[in-house]
Amino acid sequence: MAITALPSLRIGDLEARLPLVQGGMGVGISLSGLASAVANEGGVGVISTALIGMLEPDFNTNFLEANIRALRRELRKAREMTDGVIGVNIMVAISNWSDMVTTAIEEGADIIFAGAGLPLDLPGYLNGSTRTKLAPIVSSARSLRVIVKRWLKYHNYLPDAVVVEGPLAGGHLGFKKPEVDDPQCALEKLVPEVIAEVRQYEEEYNKRIPVIAGGGIFTGEDIYRFLSMGAAAVQIGTRFVATHECDASEEFKQCYVDCRAEDLVIIDSPVGMPGRAIHNKFLEDVDNGIRRPIVCPYHCIKTCEIDKAPYCISVALKNAKNGRMRNALVFAGANAARIQEITSVRELIKQLFDEYEAAREVQAALEREAACEGEAAREG
Repeated sequence: MAITALPSLRIGDLEARLPLVQGGMGVGISLSGLASAVANEGGVGVISTALIGMLEPDFNTNFLEANIRALRRELRKAREMTDGVIGVNIMVAISNWSDMVTTAIEEGADIIFAGAGLPLDLPGYLNGSTRTKLAPIVSSARSLRVIVKRWLKYHNYLPDAVVVEGPLAGGHLGFKKPEVDDPQCALEKLVPEVIAEVRQYEEEYNKRIPVIAGGGIFTGEDIYRFLSMGAAAVQIGTRFVATHECDASEEFKQCYVDCRAEDLVIIDSPVGMPGRAIHNKFLEDVDNGIRRPIVCPYHCIKTCEIDKAPYCISVALKNAKNGRMRNALVFAGANAARIQEITSVRELIKQLFDEYEAAREVQAALEREAACEGEAAREG
């Protein structure tokens, strides 16, 4: 894809041809299939580690080892399918956080994107390795400040990149419920604030730290807008669900094609965080107070209060991945209802950057027109 005006994304010694990061989506939604397809088109492909071992035969009896084994396999499969940039998304809130980080670094993942909590100890796992880059996912400049302060004090390490994720994202959100619709929390407001915070560290420590904007980005025009604000790249998750290469079930993908704007709701997740999902019969049952018996052999999320939870979120998300939609929780971003069809990763990325180029040309034309008017005014 030759777009001369499009900047590449540089993260340390890594370079992705396109300023595009595919969002990490669990449970089992973005694995080696989707990640390698995105990387082959020049973006950063991302494998989600959340319950990645769920298809292992011993998942329920050997939770830790099953997840380690599955992550190794998915990273190696991705490497067989692409020589592009492959990252992993690891939730700080998962109980096997340490295992997933250690495994990703041992397998030489290009970058770790860490969110759903503050990854305060993340650089300590590198043990001198410089291959795997570290990128916290934050919802504010303040949370980034807390992370950087800790990383510098205990590890003398700065983030290699930063993802700022707004409240229009899918899945678990880094915001309280009232903040989801608060203009003060809009991505358009957060991105400049995080960029300003990052610039201080770049100047003081002479290190380039690209800022990646995510959460609700849907079109190439959106990409142009956030890159024009100073973001080095964008993160897109929801749109990649409706691709042939996505690792989710066809039933899961069809939920995105079929959903309407009014179907997208903010739920209280059993793990104590708000989340955005597509309302269905399963969530209707939850709303009506129907509880599902929970047998939890692994306690996958640290914040989950098993005795109070109306259902097991892991089981509900696993059902979605496998197409058992009657008992499934379907996470989705705020713009999922705008998806009309399932397409290929290649066609989606081409469409996005055709739109980007069109937006760039419109802006250039407006600037030329303004310059001509200014010249005419001076001459008059």
